[in-house]
Amino acid sequence: MKHSLRLSLLLAAFVALASCDAFRTLSDQNAHTALGRPYEVVVVCSQPCWEGPVGDSLRRLLKAPVEYINQTEPLFDVLRILPNGFVNTATRHRNILLVESDPSVAADETGATARYDRYATPQLLLSLRGPSDAALCEYLGAHGDELLYVLEKAERDRATDYAARYCERHVASVIEDTFDVRMDVPKGYVLAKSEPDFLWARFEYPQASQGFCLYSYPYRGQLTPEALVAARNRFVKRIPGPSDGSYMTTSDAFPPAVRAFRLGDRPWIEMRGFWDVENDFMGGPFVSYTTVDEATGRVFTLDGYVYSPQLDKRNFVRGVEHLLYMISFPSDKREGSAAADSAARP
Repeated sequence: MKHSLRLSLLLAAFVALASCDAFRTLSDQNAHTALGRPYEVVVVCSQPCWEGPVGDSLRRLLKAPVEYINQTEPLFDVLRILPNGFVNTATRHRNILLVESDPSVAADETGATARYDRYATPQLLLSLRGPSDAALCEYLGAHGDELLYVLEKAERDRATDYAARYCERHVASVIEDTFDVRMDVPKGYVLAKSEPDFLWARFEYPQASQGFCLYSYPYRGQLTPEALVAARNRFVKRIPGPSDGSYMTTSDAFPPAVRAFRLGDRPWIEMRGFWDVENDFMGGPFVSYTTVDEATGRVFTLDGYVYSPQLDKRNFVRGVEHLLYMISFPSDKREGSAAADSAARP
């Protein structure tokens, strides 16, 4: 089947919708609070569909492993229910994907649409329809990344909206005073260290730890992977480990992955890898985002890390990734379309 231009436009349209303020507090339109855990998707489809090639394609897409964490974890946790089970509380899940193979659908109408807050708030309801299993599989092969983008952005929008409404004002104030950037710091973070060129905040859970540091230094024209790792090690050394003389460093067991992207009008460099503690036995994943602030001629880095030896790490890692979207520079224009941050999808 040849995909028509209409298919891409459908995806572009609901990606653009996703960039609007779709995830908000409870409104008069819908009084139900969305259910489910972050990065969980309910797939509604028939048994033959789920057990056939469409189900295989969906599992490959939604349950692909997350990169650069210490164990195998899927992009999304998938719950499947039959169409006749899509009633009552099942309709109130935060992320729902309705899949239908219907011969009455024209081949050139195969596609996906999105609705927000249909049965609960905040909710993303995706509908995927096509005339046959083959048409649906072909569509998923061509547009799977766009579907993932919309799901991931829905989760990110929820996180950024929550941080804006329940910001740790003290930490945010220190960040603005130190770096002249605004940041909606999620509730629960506490300030662990503040210096003229370095700030460290952490969020301690009973069995895990999530943290980030911000640091800045003069731009000398060097943003190579080697220079980024060297700068990171120089600054995160200020994060102490549990024993005397121990401190954080970048693991050299696996070289970090580095890529460039744009968020709004600002270029960033992402570095994703693993951290260790020198002179002790701790470690976990980290992700950092670096940009040059042309107004000050300085390099600025947001570096987030996770320590979770007993629990799954995916949602903790996503949490520190979301921090990037909570930062704004005085000179920045915030992104107004999905295209502005499509390259920044985790």
